[in-house]
Formats: sequence, C-alpha cells, structure tokens
Amino acid sequence: MAEVAPFRAVRYDEATAGPLDALVAPPYDVISPEQRVSYLARSPYNVVHLTLPDDERDSARLWADWLAGGVLVRDDTPTVWALSQDYVGPDGVQRTRNGLVASLRVEPYERRVVLPHERTHRGPKEGRLRLLRAVRAQLEPILLLHDGPPVKLPGRAPDLEVEGARLWRVDDGVLDGFEERQLLIADGHHRYETALAFHEENGTETTAWLMVVFVSTRDEGLTIFPTHRLAERLGAPLDLRAEDPRALLRDAGSNGDEQGRVVVYRAGGAAVVEGDGLDVEVVETLGPEGVSYTPSLDEAIEAVDRGRAEAALLVRPPRIEQVFAAARAGKVMPQKTTYFYPKLVSGLLFLPL
Repeated sequence: MAEVAPFRAVRYDEATAGPLDALVAPPYDVISPEQRVSYLARSPYNVVHLTLPDDERDSARLWADWLAGGVLVRDDTPTVWALSQDYVGPDGVQRTRNGLVASLRVEPYERRVVLPHERTHRGPKEGRLRLLRAVRAQLEPILLLHDGPPVKLPGRAPDLEVEGARLWRVDDGVLDGFEERQLLIADGHHRYETALAFHEENGTETTAWLMVVFVSTRDEGLTIFPTHRLAERLGAPLDLRAEDPRALLRDAGSNGDEQGRVVVYRAGGAAVVEGDGLDVEVVETLGPEGVSYTPSLDEAIEAVDRGRAEAALLVRPPRIEQVFAAARAGKVMPQKTTYFYPKLVSGLLFLPL
C-alpha cells in the first residue's frame, strides 16, 4: 500500500529572495557545467547553489543561512499541491502536463509499492547521499506515474507561477485511492534509491518521506521521447546502405509491437537492426562501447558526421503501457530507456527532513 500525505513545504520568500524566475532551475542531472555557471550567476539564492554545490557542506551552510535570514520560509500547515506545466516537446508540439505534489513514504522495491524501470549507477547515488546527509532536506521532487484519474485543476489563479509551471494548494481529498495504486518511477531512480539509503541510515519518521509529483498515465500531456545512443565503438558488423537515417527511423513507425527496431548510422550509410524487446534492448545486443546519450536526433546524426562518434543508434520511444508492464513483471531496462518531458522545475518546493 502506498502511503501518501500532504507536507509542510519550505519555499522561497520572493520579498527577500527576489523573483522566482531567477531562483528556479531544471533538475541537477540535466544541467551542463556551462549551464550551472549561468544559473549560479542568476542569483545568489538560485536553487543550483543547493543542488550542485562545489562541496556538500556549502549547501548545508546556505540552507541554514537562508532559513535563518528569511530567504526560505516554511508553510504553517501541511499541503497538497496541484502542478501544471506548459511545454513544447522536442517534436515541436505544445502540451500541458498536470499532476499532484505530495510526500510519499519510501518503500523497498521488493514490496512492489514503488516500481523501478531503469538500472541505476553507484556514482550518482553516492553524491546525492552525501548531499542529503549534509542538508537533511529533499531539494528536488521525483516523478511517479499511477493509473488513477488525472488531476482536475482549480478554476482560480495559481498560488505560484514561473516558467510555464503553476502550483495551486488543493484539498487533501485528492489523495484518496492512492493507497491502492502501484507507482512507477518515471524520473528520479537515483534520488529514490538515495532516499531509501538515507532512511535506512537514520531510521527516523521524518527521513521516511520523499517529495513526489504524481502524474496519471491517462494525463493527455504525459509523453515519452526517445533518447538516442552515441557509440565511440561498435563491434557488430553491419550491411550499411546509403540511406537517410531520418527516413529509416520514420519508416520504422511507432514502438507498438514486440519487435524492436534500431537505426544504426555510421559515416556513409545506415541500417535497420531488428530484435526482440524494446529498441534500447536491441541496442545492447550490438555491443556499443563508450556510450553517451542525446534526445536530439539532429545532434546524434551530426556527431557521426563530424567524427565525434563512430555510430549513432537511433531509437523510438517506448509506450507508457510497455514501461509499466515491464516494471510490473520485475524487468529492469537499460539506463535512459525513457525520456519523460518536460523535466520538473527545481526550487518551487522543498521538503525538510
């Protein structure tokens, strides 16, 4: 049974910290070194000072100073929030994704309350655990999916608004029924597992909770986009033809059957490789080495054309029901199988532990 609850959020006081658009940022794991410098320069109170510090002790000091100085304030009462995000996807289509922000009691995966769908790596979890130990606050929410009804937004002005994101305080009754639902981690596997590890270390009631955005699988704005692979080396010999990789990917159609299809592009040619499972699982059978990732089809092709990669492995996005079915079957897929868009905004709400 999933245990969800409202929480007393810590938030920026714009009267002291300045306008919210100078304070928020994307999640830590999608910010490049150059972008980090830019966000740090926006404001001495930008959230990236907390989420991507030079040293975790810097984050802990700033967190304490900002609370003491009124830059951050804590709500008097526990609250559930409705969240709406307007966005234009990589396909150029405008959409809106809606969800609920609440706290979730962390549970080990074997209890089958929260389901993962991607593998994680030790390095990122170690860094996030050091940060969590130092600050003792959940600085960024993770994204979870459920099969319940989509959220209904209030018909009034939002309580917070910035960069296409809007937040409303809503009644706790919106959480009714969550105890019967399985939850799928869409984005935030490393942070979820870090929260579990931190709670196992501390064993306190406050450390048992994680800040989460719940989005229904029926929400019209919920989308998955592909994450293409770039390989420094590709061992598999292939019969390449002088074809347009974009056309081959387009002709592969949607990822709607059990047949995986990957378009392999090398300098001078392209080929379609088929296999069982999702496209990203077919990629692994090709033995790529030195793999990096990009959601941009143009960037993937350009990397080969400019000699920055030997091969681009172009994939289609999996369907949401495929991902949920695999997770329910206990199947863990390769890293970056999914690219849920848009990323959540960091800096709107914090959960102190």
